[in-house]
Amino acid sequence: MKLVFATHNQNKVREVSALMPSQIELLSLTDIKCFEDIPETADTIEGNAQIKSTYVKEKYGYNCFADDTGLEVASLNNAPGVYSARYAGPENDAEANMNKLLLELSAKPNRQSQFKTVISLRIDTAEELFIGICKGEIIKEKRGDQGFGYDPIFQPKGFSETFAQMTLEQKSEVGHRGKAVRKLIEFLSSNF
Repeated sequence: MKLVFATHNQNKVREVSALMPSQIELLSLTDIKCFEDIPETADTIEGNAQIKSTYVKEKYGYNCFADDTGLEVASLNNAPGVYSARYAGPENDAEANMNKLLLELSAKPNRQSQFKTVISLRIDTAEELFIGICKGEIIKEKRGDQGFGYDPIFQPKGFSETFAQMTLEQKSEVGHRGKAVRKLIEFLSSNF
């Protein structure tokens, strides 16, 4: 079975492809010649994942899965949430996003937060959702140079390192995206 991962990131595709059951051929948006910018206009993380998977299924006819991720900070009513990538503006500037978040949390004692990834899988007419959550806290200063986004200021629960101080393998093991992907693969392995 051919299955599209709604991304152009070939590193992500290779990483997930290595975990897929052998009967599934994983394709990227590039492979199916989908170069348009799929709008992420929902007001929830689930909604954005669903928009992307539905778009590929309806426009290109492929079974597909898409993911979306957000950082939810308890003392900010779960902001930035669905707006995590453009928290400080439409430029998707990770440094500006982190600086804005650190400033907003500067006087708040509760720094509890969680990363949430939602994967929407569309096969034929059915949809399945897989959610991965990693709880932790926002630290007061940036540490580490690995990863991307908020990784330098997010410290997962039970660890003394931030995501940006972990190897890709460590982050994948404890992180939100890795948890959601493992649920997806378990479902595909059991059903296809």
